[in-house]
Amino acid sequence: MRKLRVLILMHDYLVPPADVSGHDPETAPWRTEYDVLTTVRDQLEHDVHVLGVKDDLAGIRQANEEFKPHIAFNLLEAFHEVGTFDQNVVAYLELLRLAYTGCNPRGMLLARDKALSKKLLHYHRIQVPDFAVVRMGRRPRLSARFQYPVIVKSLTQEASIGISQASVIGDEAKLRERVQFIHESVRTDAIIEQYIDGRELYVGIVGNQRLQAFPTWEMKFEKMPDDQHRIATERVKWNTKYQQRMGISTGQSELDPAVADRVSHVARRVYQTLEMSGYARVDLRMNSQGEIYVLEANPNPQIARTEDFAESAKRAGIDYPALLQRILSIGMRWEPERLG
Repeated sequence: MRKLRVLILMHDYLVPPADVSGHDPETAPWRTEYDVLTTVRDQLEHDVHVLGVKDDLAGIRQANEEFKPHIAFNLLEAFHEVGTFDQNVVAYLELLRLAYTGCNPRGMLLARDKALSKKLLHYHRIQVPDFAVVRMGRRPRLSARFQYPVIVKSLTQEASIGISQASVIGDEAKLRERVQFIHESVRTDAIIEQYIDGRELYVGIVGNQRLQAFPTWEMKFEKMPDDQHRIATERVKWNTKYQQRMGISTGQSELDPAVADRVSHVARRVYQTLEMSGYARVDLRMNSQGEIYVLEANPNPQIARTEDFAESAKRAGIDYPALLQRILSIGMRWEPERLG
């Protein structure tokens, strides 16, 4: 294996301490950064330089000139605390002619805008829920094709930000309230989607032109009361005590092989349609009739050692060091000019 000089880009407040004694790396806020750093440096034995990024790109340029990395391992999810700016950092890496891990700027842009991505997927006959966008300061008006219940989300935010049980709406008055909440509290446009009652499925994918889809993963709600919607709310994703109380877990989905193949095929089509590269996770719902709906695609999902993406890769026979090496190798092979 070729030894690489790897510049690891992470948020300045998530740089792991040099001495982690007294910390639990599995629960620390910097656990992804720690897992990537120690694996790339200690197990894959690449030369590593860590750069904490805040609101200035000069450090990236300086590190590129002085360290001369072969590739940047990009762990940034925002820039200047603005989530939609992360694609601009990747574009800057391309201007520097510096290879990087993860998705290209165009794929990030297309995937982040939930309405734009759904329009593209619908054009390619990939099934998505009916949807409508409500811009900041405007009131929702639903066409006749919509039937309640619907779910209201931020148009661009990820990680289930702004999603709770109150996001699933059954009448017009509550709809106006929830859209206003997204506008005022999350500070983004809102998207209204037809609520799909069914199983919550995820498919991890790696690759550029040649793709590998990992086994389908599923979020299970074993103790959720009948009057609660089985959705991946912000609380469901990040509150471990709530997860334990409600019996919420994730693991390989128990699907008929033919259905699993169909889910995997849809996920790969989504990845290609949105011109993604590197690695991503596609979120889907399957209703009781077996119909598959694509909810969204997530470039550069969490890749901590114990996160779903790495766990599903392990089920495909790829252990964590091999997964990170695969991500590095895919990044080295990416050619930005091909999208020019």
